Amino acid sequence: MIESGCDVVIGIDFGTLSGRALVVRVTDGAELGSASYDYPHGVIDVVLPSTGELLPPDWALQVPSDYVAVLRTAVPAALLDAGVEPSNVIAVATDFTACTVLPTTADGTPLCELERFADRRHAYVKLWRHHAAQPQADRINEVARRRAEPWLARYGGLISSEWEFAKALQLLEEDADLYAATAHWVEAADWIVWQLTGEYVRNACTAGYKGMLQDGQYPSAEFLAALNPAFADFADTRLDATIGRLGQRAGGLTKLAAQWTGLPAGIAVAVGNVDAHVTAPAARAIAPGQMVAIMGTSTCHVMNGRDLRQVAGMCGVVDGGIVDGLFGYEAGQSGVGDIFGWFVRNGVPPEYHERAAENGQTIHELLSALAARQRVGEHGLVALDWHSGNRSILVDHDLSGLIVGQTLATRPEDIYRALIEATAFGTRTIIEAFDIAGAPVEELVIAGGLMQNTLLMQIYADVTGLALTVISSTQGPALGSAIHAAVAAGAYPDVAAAAAAMGKVRRAVYTPIEANRLAYEPIFAEYTTLHDYFGRGGNDVMHRLKAIQRETRRLAVVQ
Repeated sequence: MIESGCDVVIGIDFGTLSGRALVVRVTDGAELGSASYDYPHGVIDVVLPSTGELLPPDWALQVPSDYVAVLRTAVPAALLDAGVEPSNVIAVATDFTACTVLPTTADGTPLCELERFADRRHAYVKLWRHHAAQPQADRINEVARRRAEPWLARYGGLISSEWEFAKALQLLEEDADLYAATAHWVEAADWIVWQLTGEYVRNACTAGYKGMLQDGQYPSAEFLAALNPAFADFADTRLDATIGRLGQRAGGLTKLAAQWTGLPAGIAVAVGNVDAHVTAPAARAIAPGQMVAIMGTSTCHVMNGRDLRQVAGMCGVVDGGIVDGLFGYEAGQSGVGDIFGWFVRNGVPPEYHERAAENGQTIHELLSALAARQRVGEHGLVALDWHSGNRSILVDHDLSGLIVGQTLATRPEDIYRALIEATAFGTRTIIEAFDIAGAPVEELVIAGGLMQNTLLMQIYADVTGLALTVISSTQGPALGSAIHAAVAAGAYPDVAAAAAAMGKVRRAVYTPIEANRLAYEPIFAEYTTLHDYFGRGGNDVMHRLKAIQRETRRLAVVQ
Protein backbone atom coordinates (compact mmCIF):
# COMPACT_ATOMS: atom_id res chain seq x y z
CA MET A 1 0.00 0.00 0.00
CA ILE A 2 1.49 3.37 -1.00
CA GLU A 3 1.74 6.22 1.48
CA SER A 4 -1.58 7.90 2.22
CA GLY A 5 -0.43 11.34 1.14
CA CYS A 6 0.62 10.26 -2.38
CA ASP A 7 -1.78 11.62 -5.01
CA VAL A 8 -2.66 9.36 -7.92
CA VAL A 9 -4.90 9.66 -10.95
CA ILE A 10 -6.64 7.07 -13.09
CA GLY A 11 -6.61 7.00 -16.88
CA ILE A 12 -9.22 4.82 -18.58
CA ASP A 13 -8.65 3.85 -22.22
CA PHE A 14 -11.69 2.54 -24.11
CA GLY A 15 -10.36 0.61 -27.10
CA THR A 16 -11.99 -1.36 -29.88
CA LEU A 17 -12.29 -4.65 -27.98
CA SER A 18 -11.66 -3.79 -24.34
CA GLY A 19 -11.24 -1.06 -21.76
CA ARG A 20 -8.14 -0.54 -19.60
CA ALA A 21 -7.69 1.37 -16.35
CA LEU A 22 -4.25 2.60 -15.27
CA VAL A 23 -3.31 4.02 -11.85
CA VAL A 24 -0.57 6.65 -12.18
CA ARG A 25 1.39 8.65 -9.61
CA VAL A 26 0.98 12.37 -10.18
CA THR A 27 4.51 13.45 -9.28
CA ASP A 28 6.41 11.38 -11.85
CA GLY A 29 3.99 9.35 -13.97
CA ALA A 30 4.92 6.03 -12.37
CA GLU A 31 2.44 3.34 -13.42
CA LEU A 32 1.38 1.64 -10.20
CA GLY A 33 -1.24 -0.82 -11.37
CA SER A 34 -3.65 -1.63 -14.15
CA ALA A 35 -6.52 -3.87 -15.20
CA SER A 36 -8.45 -4.53 -18.38
CA TYR A 37 -11.92 -5.77 -19.24
CA ASP A 38 -13.00 -7.31 -22.53
CA TYR A 39 -16.32 -6.04 -23.87
CA PRO A 40 -18.79 -8.95 -23.59
CA HIS A 41 -20.43 -8.06 -26.90
CA GLY A 42 -17.17 -7.17 -28.67
CA VAL A 43 -17.66 -5.76 -32.15
CA ILE A 44 -21.07 -6.52 -33.69
CA ASP A 45 -20.47 -6.79 -37.42
CA VAL A 46 -22.26 -9.94 -38.55
CA VAL A 47 -25.63 -10.25 -36.82
CA LEU A 48 -27.57 -8.07 -34.39
CA PRO A 49 -27.67 -10.06 -31.11
CA SER A 50 -31.15 -8.95 -30.11
CA THR A 51 -32.79 -10.25 -33.30
CA GLY A 52 -30.30 -12.43 -35.19
CA GLU A 53 -30.66 -10.00 -38.11
CA LEU A 54 -27.87 -10.26 -40.67
CA LEU A 55 -26.05 -6.94 -40.84
CA PRO A 56 -25.19 -5.40 -44.21
CA PRO A 57 -21.53 -5.05 -45.26
CA ASP A 58 -19.30 -2.50 -43.53
CA TRP A 59 -21.39 -2.30 -40.36
CA ALA A 60 -19.66 -2.28 -36.96
CA LEU A 61 -21.71 -1.74 -33.80
CA GLN A 62 -21.18 -1.93 -30.05
CA VAL A 63 -23.27 -2.06 -26.88
CA PRO A 64 -22.83 0.93 -24.52
CA SER A 65 -23.41 -1.06 -21.36
CA ASP A 66 -20.08 -2.76 -22.09
CA TYR A 67 -18.37 0.58 -21.46
CA VAL A 68 -20.04 0.99 -18.07
CA ALA A 69 -18.91 -2.53 -17.21
CA VAL A 70 -15.33 -1.32 -17.64
CA LEU A 71 -15.93 1.27 -14.93
CA ARG A 72 -17.42 -1.37 -12.62
CA THR A 73 -14.65 -3.93 -13.10
CA ALA A 74 -11.38 -2.53 -14.44
CA VAL A 75 -11.19 0.51 -12.15
CA PRO A 76 -11.55 -1.39 -8.83
CA ALA A 77 -9.22 -4.10 -10.14
CA ALA A 78 -6.58 -1.53 -11.11
CA LEU A 79 -6.74 0.03 -7.64
CA LEU A 80 -6.29 -3.41 -6.10
CA ASP A 81 -3.38 -4.16 -8.42
CA ALA A 82 -1.73 -0.86 -7.49
CA GLY A 83 -2.28 -1.28 -3.76
CA VAL A 84 -3.82 2.18 -3.67
CA GLU A 85 -6.53 3.41 -1.35
CA PRO A 86 -9.38 5.13 -3.22
CA SER A 87 -8.84 8.21 -1.05
CA ASN A 88 -5.50 8.76 -2.84
CA VAL A 89 -7.23 9.23 -6.21
CA ILE A 90 -7.71 12.91 -7.06
CA ALA A 91 -9.05 12.66 -10.63
CA VAL A 92 -10.14 10.42 -13.49
CA ALA A 93 -9.85 10.92 -17.23
CA THR A 94 -10.95 8.82 -20.18
CA ASP A 95 -10.17 8.39 -23.85
CA PHE A 96 -12.05 6.61 -26.61
CA THR A 97 -11.78 5.40 -30.15
CA ALA A 98 -13.21 7.93 -32.58
CA CYS A 99 -15.47 8.44 -34.32
CA THR A 100 -17.54 6.07 -32.15
CA VAL A 101 -21.00 7.59 -31.81
CA LEU A 102 -24.47 6.78 -30.51
CA PRO A 103 -28.01 8.21 -30.45
CA THR A 104 -29.46 9.06 -27.04
CA THR A 105 -32.49 10.58 -25.37
CA ALA A 106 -32.29 14.01 -23.74
CA ASP A 107 -30.95 12.50 -20.50
CA GLY A 108 -28.27 10.45 -22.26
CA THR A 109 -30.04 7.08 -22.31
CA PRO A 110 -28.84 5.13 -25.38
CA LEU A 111 -31.76 4.37 -27.69
CA CYS A 112 -30.70 0.73 -27.88
CA GLU A 113 -31.48 0.43 -24.15
CA LEU A 114 -35.12 1.36 -24.73
CA GLU A 115 -37.26 -1.71 -25.29
CA ARG A 116 -39.04 -0.26 -28.30
CA PHE A 117 -35.74 0.31 -30.13
CA ALA A 118 -33.72 -2.74 -29.02
CA ASP A 119 -34.38 -4.48 -32.34
CA ARG A 120 -33.26 -1.51 -34.49
CA ARG A 121 -29.64 -1.70 -35.64
CA HIS A 122 -29.33 2.08 -35.94
CA ALA A 123 -30.08 2.39 -32.21
CA TYR A 124 -26.69 0.95 -31.25
CA VAL A 125 -23.25 2.50 -31.00
CA LYS A 126 -21.62 2.91 -34.40
CA LEU A 127 -17.97 2.01 -33.92
CA TRP A 128 -15.23 4.00 -35.63
CA ARG A 129 -14.82 1.27 -38.22
CA HIS A 130 -18.48 1.36 -39.25
CA HIS A 131 -18.01 2.30 -42.91
CA ALA A 132 -21.54 1.77 -44.23
CA ALA A 133 -22.11 5.53 -44.52
CA GLN A 134 -19.75 5.86 -47.49
CA PRO A 135 -22.58 6.91 -49.88
CA GLN A 136 -23.53 9.70 -47.45
CA ALA A 137 -19.88 10.75 -47.11
CA ASP A 138 -19.57 10.87 -50.90
CA ARG A 139 -22.58 13.18 -51.06
CA ILE A 140 -21.24 15.42 -48.29
CA ASN A 141 -18.00 15.81 -50.23
CA GLU A 142 -19.75 16.41 -53.54
CA VAL A 143 -22.10 19.07 -52.16
CA ALA A 144 -19.32 20.73 -50.17
CA ARG A 145 -17.14 21.02 -53.27
CA ARG A 146 -20.01 22.34 -55.35
CA ARG A 147 -20.80 24.98 -52.75
CA ALA A 148 -17.11 25.76 -52.12
CA GLU A 149 -17.58 25.24 -48.39
CA PRO A 150 -14.54 26.84 -46.69
CA TRP A 151 -14.27 24.22 -43.93
CA LEU A 152 -13.62 21.39 -46.42
CA ALA A 153 -9.96 22.35 -46.81
CA ARG A 154 -9.45 21.83 -43.06
CA TYR A 155 -10.10 18.13 -43.72
CA GLY A 156 -7.81 17.67 -46.67
CA GLY A 157 -10.70 18.13 -49.08
CA LEU A 158 -12.57 14.99 -48.06
CA ILE A 159 -14.93 14.00 -45.23
CA SER A 160 -14.77 10.39 -44.04
CA SER A 161 -17.62 7.92 -43.75
CA GLU A 162 -16.36 7.26 -40.22
CA TRP A 163 -17.35 10.71 -39.00
CA GLU A 164 -20.38 12.12 -37.22
CA PHE A 165 -22.23 13.81 -40.07
CA ALA A 166 -22.02 10.90 -42.51
CA LYS A 167 -23.19 8.40 -39.89
CA ALA A 168 -26.01 10.68 -38.75
CA LEU A 169 -27.16 11.25 -42.31
CA GLN A 170 -27.22 7.49 -42.81
CA LEU A 171 -29.39 7.19 -39.68
CA LEU A 172 -31.82 9.80 -41.01
CA GLU A 173 -32.11 8.22 -44.43
CA GLU A 174 -32.37 4.61 -43.30
CA ASP A 175 -34.43 4.96 -40.10
CA ALA A 176 -36.19 8.33 -39.98
CA ASP A 177 -38.30 7.40 -36.93
CA LEU A 178 -35.20 6.58 -34.90
CA TYR A 179 -33.54 9.80 -36.07
CA ALA A 180 -36.58 11.72 -34.86
CA ALA A 181 -36.26 10.05 -31.46
CA THR A 182 -32.58 11.06 -31.21
CA ALA A 183 -32.16 14.04 -28.90
CA HIS A 184 -28.35 13.91 -28.92
CA TRP A 185 -25.85 12.41 -31.35
CA VAL A 186 -23.05 11.71 -28.89
CA GLU A 187 -19.44 10.70 -29.24
CA ALA A 188 -18.77 7.78 -26.92
CA ALA A 189 -15.85 9.81 -25.57
CA ASP A 190 -18.40 12.31 -24.25
CA TRP A 191 -21.06 9.79 -23.33
CA ILE A 192 -18.80 8.00 -20.85
CA VAL A 193 -17.90 11.33 -19.19
CA TRP A 194 -21.64 12.06 -19.04
CA GLN A 195 -22.10 8.79 -17.14
CA LEU A 196 -19.29 9.70 -14.73
CA THR A 197 -20.35 13.30 -14.04
CA GLY A 198 -24.00 13.70 -15.00
CA GLU A 199 -22.85 16.55 -17.26
CA TYR A 200 -22.89 16.49 -21.06
CA VAL A 201 -19.74 18.29 -22.21
CA ARG A 202 -18.61 17.88 -25.80
CA ASN A 203 -14.83 17.65 -26.06
CA ALA A 204 -12.99 19.98 -28.44
CA CYS A 205 -11.04 17.12 -30.01
CA THR A 206 -13.85 15.01 -31.44
CA ALA A 207 -16.00 18.08 -32.09
CA GLY A 208 -13.25 19.47 -34.31
CA TYR A 209 -11.95 16.36 -36.04
CA LYS A 210 -15.10 14.25 -36.27
CA GLY A 211 -17.85 16.85 -35.91
CA MET A 212 -16.43 19.46 -38.32
CA LEU A 213 -16.50 22.26 -35.74
CA GLN A 214 -14.15 24.96 -37.06
CA ASP A 215 -13.73 28.48 -35.71
CA GLY A 216 -16.68 27.87 -33.40
CA GLN A 217 -19.08 26.93 -36.20
CA TYR A 218 -20.50 23.71 -37.60
CA PRO A 219 -21.43 23.47 -41.30
CA SER A 220 -24.38 25.75 -41.97
CA ALA A 221 -28.05 24.79 -41.96
CA GLU A 222 -28.14 25.71 -45.65
CA PHE A 223 -25.43 23.19 -46.44
CA LEU A 224 -27.11 20.49 -44.38
CA ALA A 225 -30.44 21.17 -46.08
CA ALA A 226 -28.73 20.71 -49.43
CA LEU A 227 -27.84 17.18 -48.29
CA ASN A 228 -31.37 16.44 -47.08
CA PRO A 229 -34.03 19.00 -46.07
CA ALA A 230 -34.75 17.01 -42.89
CA PHE A 231 -31.06 17.29 -41.94
CA ALA A 232 -31.01 21.10 -41.81
CA ASP A 233 -31.21 21.44 -38.02
CA PHE A 234 -28.92 18.51 -37.18
CA ALA A 235 -26.05 20.61 -35.81
CA ASP A 236 -28.32 23.05 -33.96
CA THR A 237 -30.28 20.32 -32.23
CA ARG A 238 -28.46 17.00 -31.95
CA LEU A 239 -24.95 18.41 -31.52
CA ASP A 240 -25.91 21.23 -29.17
CA ALA A 241 -23.65 21.09 -26.08
CA THR A 242 -20.99 23.00 -24.19
CA ILE A 243 -17.53 22.56 -25.72
CA GLY A 244 -14.85 21.58 -23.21
CA ARG A 245 -11.14 22.20 -23.73
CA LEU A 246 -8.73 19.29 -23.34
CA GLY A 247 -7.47 18.89 -19.78
CA GLN A 248 -10.38 20.90 -18.42
CA ARG A 249 -12.57 19.61 -15.60
CA ALA A 250 -15.88 18.36 -17.01
CA GLY A 251 -17.43 17.88 -13.59
CA GLY A 252 -17.22 15.85 -10.41
CA LEU A 253 -17.71 12.11 -10.03
CA THR A 254 -21.36 11.39 -9.20
CA LYS A 255 -22.44 9.21 -6.28
CA LEU A 256 -23.63 6.53 -8.71
CA ALA A 257 -20.33 6.51 -10.60
CA ALA A 258 -18.51 6.46 -7.26
CA GLN A 259 -20.41 3.28 -6.41
CA TRP A 260 -19.46 1.74 -9.76
CA THR A 261 -15.77 2.53 -9.46
CA GLY A 262 -15.16 2.57 -5.71
CA LEU A 263 -13.71 6.09 -6.00
CA PRO A 264 -14.58 9.14 -3.90
CA ALA A 265 -17.59 11.10 -5.11
CA GLY A 266 -16.81 14.62 -6.27
CA ILE A 267 -13.26 14.07 -7.54
CA ALA A 268 -12.40 15.76 -10.85
CA VAL A 269 -13.33 14.10 -14.14
CA ALA A 270 -11.56 15.52 -17.18
CA VAL A 271 -13.19 16.43 -20.46
CA GLY A 272 -13.22 13.41 -22.78
CA ASN A 273 -10.58 12.81 -25.40
CA VAL A 274 -9.46 10.47 -28.19
CA ASP A 275 -7.04 7.59 -27.69
CA ALA A 276 -4.57 8.84 -30.29
CA HIS A 277 -4.54 12.46 -29.26
CA VAL A 278 -3.98 11.81 -25.55
CA THR A 279 -1.01 9.63 -26.43
CA ALA A 280 1.07 12.53 -27.77
CA PRO A 281 1.59 14.07 -24.29
CA ALA A 282 2.26 10.59 -22.85
CA ALA A 283 5.13 10.26 -25.34
CA ARG A 284 6.36 13.82 -24.69
CA ALA A 285 5.71 14.47 -28.37
CA ILE A 286 3.74 17.71 -28.53
CA ALA A 287 6.31 19.92 -30.22
CA PRO A 288 5.70 20.83 -33.89
CA GLY A 289 7.09 18.21 -36.26
CA GLN A 290 6.83 15.28 -33.86
CA MET A 291 4.40 12.85 -35.50
CA VAL A 292 2.97 10.20 -33.20
CA ALA A 293 1.76 6.98 -34.82
CA ILE A 294 -0.48 5.03 -32.46
CA MET A 295 -0.36 1.56 -33.94
CA GLY A 296 -2.95 -1.04 -33.05
CA THR A 297 -5.92 -2.42 -34.96
CA SER A 298 -5.66 0.80 -36.95
CA THR A 299 -3.05 3.56 -36.89
CA CYS A 300 -3.76 7.18 -36.10
CA HIS A 301 -1.11 9.79 -36.90
CA VAL A 302 -1.20 13.04 -34.92
CA MET A 303 1.15 16.00 -34.92
CA ASN A 304 1.19 19.61 -33.78
CA GLY A 305 2.13 22.57 -35.92
CA ARG A 306 2.50 26.30 -35.35
CA ASP A 307 0.90 27.20 -38.66
CA LEU A 308 -2.35 26.26 -40.37
CA ARG A 309 -1.61 24.11 -43.43
CA GLN A 310 -3.82 22.20 -45.84
CA VAL A 311 -2.62 18.61 -46.05
CA ALA A 312 -4.12 16.38 -48.74
CA GLY A 313 -6.37 13.71 -47.28
CA MET A 314 -5.75 14.57 -43.63
CA CYS A 315 -8.47 13.76 -41.11
CA GLY A 316 -8.42 17.34 -39.96
CA VAL A 317 -6.50 20.23 -38.50
CA VAL A 318 -7.99 21.72 -35.34
CA ASP A 319 -6.83 24.68 -33.28
CA GLY A 320 -6.07 23.16 -29.88
CA GLY A 321 -7.02 19.69 -31.10
CA ILE A 322 -4.13 18.08 -29.20
CA VAL A 323 -2.88 20.85 -26.89
CA ASP A 324 -3.93 24.46 -26.60
CA GLY A 325 -1.89 27.00 -28.55
CA LEU A 326 -0.98 24.78 -31.50
CA PHE A 327 -2.78 23.40 -34.53
CA GLY A 328 -3.31 19.67 -34.12
CA TYR A 329 -3.16 17.57 -37.28
CA GLU A 330 -4.59 14.08 -37.69
CA ALA A 331 -4.29 11.42 -40.37
CA GLY A 332 -4.65 7.68 -40.22
CA GLN A 333 -4.85 4.18 -41.64
CA SER A 334 -8.10 2.29 -41.10
CA GLY A 335 -6.49 -1.10 -40.97
CA VAL A 336 -3.06 -2.17 -39.68
CA GLY A 337 -3.11 -4.72 -36.87
CA ASP A 338 -6.56 -5.72 -38.11
CA ILE A 339 -4.98 -6.73 -41.43
CA PHE A 340 -2.33 -8.90 -39.80
CA GLY A 341 -5.00 -10.45 -37.58
CA TRP A 342 -7.23 -11.16 -40.59
CA PHE A 343 -4.38 -12.89 -42.38
CA VAL A 344 -3.35 -15.19 -39.53
CA ARG A 345 -7.00 -16.16 -38.95
CA ASN A 346 -7.76 -16.89 -42.57
CA GLY A 347 -4.57 -17.37 -44.56
CA VAL A 348 -2.12 -19.43 -42.50
CA PRO A 349 -2.24 -23.24 -42.75
CA PRO A 350 -2.53 -25.45 -39.65
CA GLU A 351 1.08 -26.62 -39.76
CA TYR A 352 2.28 -23.09 -39.07
CA HIS A 353 0.03 -22.83 -36.02
CA GLU A 354 1.28 -26.22 -34.82
CA ARG A 355 4.89 -25.15 -35.32
CA ALA A 356 4.31 -21.94 -33.39
CA ALA A 357 2.75 -23.87 -30.51
CA GLU A 358 5.68 -26.30 -30.43
CA ASN A 359 8.09 -23.35 -30.28
CA GLY A 360 6.11 -21.60 -27.56
CA GLN A 361 5.44 -18.71 -29.94
CA THR A 362 2.37 -16.88 -31.11
CA ILE A 363 1.65 -17.24 -34.80
CA HIS A 364 2.60 -13.57 -35.23
CA GLU A 365 5.98 -14.23 -33.60
CA LEU A 366 6.64 -17.21 -35.86
CA LEU A 367 5.71 -15.39 -39.06
CA SER A 368 7.75 -12.36 -38.03
CA ALA A 369 10.80 -14.52 -37.32
CA LEU A 370 10.51 -16.27 -40.68
CA ALA A 371 9.93 -13.01 -42.54
CA ALA A 372 12.89 -11.37 -40.82
CA ARG A 373 15.24 -13.81 -42.57
CA GLN A 374 14.34 -12.32 -45.96
CA ARG A 375 16.16 -9.62 -47.84
CA VAL A 376 14.12 -6.62 -48.96
CA GLY A 377 12.22 -7.58 -52.12
CA GLU A 378 12.96 -11.29 -51.85
CA HIS A 379 9.30 -12.34 -51.70
CA GLY A 380 8.43 -10.55 -54.96
CA LEU A 381 5.20 -9.05 -53.60
CA VAL A 382 3.65 -5.63 -53.13
CA ALA A 383 0.35 -5.06 -51.35
CA LEU A 384 -2.17 -2.29 -50.78
CA ASP A 385 -3.17 -1.85 -47.13
CA TRP A 386 -6.83 -1.11 -47.78
CA HIS A 387 -8.54 -4.14 -46.27
CA SER A 388 -10.55 -1.73 -44.12
CA GLY A 389 -10.62 1.05 -46.71
CA ASN A 390 -8.34 4.07 -46.88
CA ARG A 391 -8.58 6.81 -44.25
CA SER A 392 -5.64 8.88 -45.48
CA ILE A 393 -4.83 10.20 -47.96
CA LEU A 394 -7.62 9.01 -50.27
CA VAL A 395 -10.42 8.99 -47.66
CA ASP A 396 -12.35 6.22 -49.37
CA HIS A 397 -13.66 3.22 -47.46
CA ASP A 398 -14.94 1.52 -50.59
CA LEU A 399 -11.34 0.66 -51.48
CA SER A 400 -10.12 -2.83 -50.62
CA GLY A 401 -6.95 -4.83 -50.11
CA LEU A 402 -4.73 -6.10 -52.89
CA ILE A 403 -1.62 -8.30 -53.19
CA VAL A 404 0.33 -8.41 -56.44
CA GLY A 405 3.04 -10.91 -57.35
CA GLN A 406 1.75 -14.12 -55.79
CA THR A 407 2.88 -17.43 -57.33
CA LEU A 408 2.59 -21.09 -56.40
CA ALA A 409 5.82 -20.63 -54.45
CA THR A 410 4.45 -17.82 -52.25
CA ARG A 411 4.51 -18.71 -48.55
CA PRO A 412 2.56 -17.30 -45.60
CA GLU A 413 5.61 -15.46 -44.26
CA ASP A 414 6.00 -13.76 -47.65
CA ILE A 415 2.46 -12.42 -47.53
CA TYR A 416 2.81 -11.46 -43.86
CA ARG A 417 5.92 -9.40 -44.58
CA ALA A 418 4.31 -7.81 -47.65
CA LEU A 419 1.33 -6.74 -45.54
CA ILE A 420 3.64 -5.18 -42.93
CA GLU A 421 5.48 -3.37 -45.71
CA ALA A 422 2.20 -2.17 -47.20
CA THR A 423 1.20 -0.51 -43.93
CA ALA A 424 4.65 1.09 -43.74
CA PHE A 425 4.21 2.39 -47.29
CA GLY A 426 0.84 3.81 -46.22
CA THR A 427 2.48 5.66 -43.35
CA ARG A 428 5.18 7.00 -45.68
CA THR A 429 2.49 8.23 -48.07
CA ILE A 430 0.93 10.18 -45.20
CA ILE A 431 4.28 11.63 -44.11
CA GLU A 432 5.06 12.78 -47.65
CA ALA A 433 1.69 14.52 -47.86
CA PHE A 434 2.56 16.50 -44.73
CA ASP A 435 6.02 17.33 -46.05
CA ILE A 436 4.62 18.56 -49.36
CA ALA A 437 2.05 20.74 -47.55
CA GLY A 438 4.73 22.56 -45.57
CA ALA A 439 4.15 20.75 -42.27
CA PRO A 440 7.31 18.63 -42.24
CA VAL A 441 7.58 15.51 -40.13
CA GLU A 442 10.88 15.64 -38.28
CA GLU A 443 10.47 12.71 -35.90
CA LEU A 444 8.27 9.61 -35.92
CA VAL A 445 7.16 8.50 -32.45
CA ILE A 446 5.57 5.06 -32.12
CA ALA A 447 3.01 3.99 -29.54
CA GLY A 448 0.55 1.11 -29.33
CA GLY A 449 0.75 -2.64 -29.18
CA LEU A 450 2.48 -3.15 -32.53
CA MET A 451 5.64 -1.43 -31.31
CA GLN A 452 6.51 -4.78 -29.68
CA ASN A 453 7.17 -6.28 -33.14
CA THR A 454 10.83 -5.56 -33.88
CA LEU A 455 10.57 -6.61 -37.54
CA LEU A 456 7.70 -4.21 -38.11
CA MET A 457 9.53 -1.38 -36.38
CA GLN A 458 12.70 -1.84 -38.44
CA ILE A 459 10.69 -2.00 -41.66
CA TYR A 460 8.96 1.28 -40.74
CA ALA A 461 12.32 2.94 -40.10
CA ASP A 462 13.73 1.62 -43.39
CA VAL A 463 10.66 2.58 -45.45
CA THR A 464 10.20 6.07 -44.00
CA GLY A 465 13.89 6.86 -43.66
CA LEU A 466 13.21 8.21 -40.17
CA ALA A 467 14.56 7.20 -36.79
CA LEU A 468 11.77 5.80 -34.63
CA THR A 469 11.27 7.07 -31.11
CA VAL A 470 9.24 4.75 -28.84
CA ILE A 471 6.96 5.60 -25.96
CA SER A 472 8.18 3.94 -22.76
CA SER A 473 4.76 2.66 -21.80
CA THR A 474 2.68 -0.18 -23.09
CA GLN A 475 -0.45 1.82 -22.22
CA GLY A 476 0.11 5.14 -23.96
CA PRO A 477 -3.54 6.25 -24.20
CA ALA A 478 -4.30 5.39 -20.57
CA LEU A 479 -1.15 7.22 -19.46
CA GLY A 480 -2.14 10.19 -21.62
CA SER A 481 -5.56 10.23 -20.02
CA ALA A 482 -3.94 10.14 -16.59
CA ILE A 483 -1.90 13.20 -17.59
CA HIS A 484 -5.11 15.02 -18.50
CA ALA A 485 -6.65 13.92 -15.20
CA ALA A 486 -3.76 15.51 -13.32
CA VAL A 487 -4.35 18.78 -15.16
CA ALA A 488 -8.11 18.63 -14.50
CA ALA A 489 -7.36 18.20 -10.79
CA GLY A 490 -5.10 21.27 -10.79
CA ALA A 491 -1.88 19.34 -10.10
CA TYR A 492 -0.26 20.95 -13.16
CA PRO A 493 -1.04 24.25 -14.90
CA ASP A 494 -1.40 22.73 -18.36
CA VAL A 495 -0.94 19.56 -20.40
CA ALA A 496 2.59 20.50 -21.50
CA ALA A 497 3.80 20.76 -17.89
CA ALA A 498 2.11 17.49 -16.94
CA ALA A 499 3.58 15.74 -19.98
CA ALA A 500 7.09 16.89 -19.08
CA ALA A 501 6.75 15.38 -15.60
CA MET A 502 4.66 12.29 -16.32
CA GLY A 503 5.39 11.33 -19.96
CA LYS A 504 7.81 8.55 -20.93
CA VAL A 505 9.86 8.11 -24.09
CA ARG A 506 12.98 6.47 -25.58
CA ARG A 507 14.39 8.37 -28.52
CA ALA A 508 15.79 6.93 -31.79
CA VAL A 509 15.39 3.31 -30.74
CA TYR A 510 15.26 2.15 -34.38
CA THR A 511 17.28 3.81 -37.14
CA PRO A 512 17.09 3.20 -40.89
CA ILE A 513 19.49 0.68 -42.39
CA GLU A 514 20.73 2.52 -45.47
CA ALA A 515 20.91 -0.54 -47.72
CA ASN A 516 17.33 -1.45 -46.83
CA ARG A 517 16.14 2.12 -47.29
CA LEU A 518 17.54 2.17 -50.82
CA ALA A 519 16.15 -1.29 -51.60
CA TYR A 520 12.65 -0.18 -50.62
CA GLU A 521 12.61 2.78 -53.02
CA PRO A 522 11.60 0.83 -56.17
CA ILE A 523 9.05 -1.21 -54.23
CA PHE A 524 7.51 1.93 -52.76
CA ALA A 525 7.34 3.32 -56.30
CA GLU A 526 5.30 0.26 -57.31
CA TYR A 527 3.07 0.75 -54.26
CA THR A 528 2.49 4.36 -55.30
CA THR A 529 1.62 3.29 -58.85
CA LEU A 530 -0.98 0.83 -57.54
CA HIS A 531 -2.17 3.38 -54.95
CA ASP A 532 -2.92 5.97 -57.62
CA TYR A 533 -4.25 3.53 -60.22
CA PHE A 534 -6.83 1.93 -57.95
CA GLY A 535 -7.34 4.87 -55.60
CA ARG A 536 -7.52 7.86 -57.92
CA GLY A 537 -9.85 6.60 -60.64
CA GLY A 538 -7.48 4.75 -62.96
CA ASN A 539 -9.56 1.63 -62.41
CA ASP A 540 -12.76 1.59 -60.35
CA VAL A 541 -12.93 -2.18 -60.01
CA MET A 542 -12.83 -2.00 -56.20
CA HIS A 543 -15.84 0.31 -56.15
CA ARG A 544 -17.73 -1.87 -58.61
CA LEU A 545 -17.08 -5.00 -56.58
CA LYS A 546 -18.17 -3.21 -53.42
CA ALA A 547 -21.40 -2.13 -55.12
CA ILE A 548 -22.10 -5.71 -56.20
CA GLN A 549 -21.44 -6.95 -52.66
CA ARG A 550 -23.72 -4.34 -51.10
CA GLU A 551 -26.57 -5.16 -53.43
CA THR A 552 -26.18 -8.90 -52.90
CA ARG A 553 -26.11 -8.49 -49.11
CA ARG A 554 -29.03 -6.06 -49.23
CA LEU A 555 -31.13 -8.65 -51.01
CA ALA A 556 -30.09 -11.27 -48.45
CA VAL A 557 -31.17 -8.98 -45.60
CA VAL A 558 -34.52 -8.25 -47.28
CA GLN A 559 -35.20 -11.95 -47.80
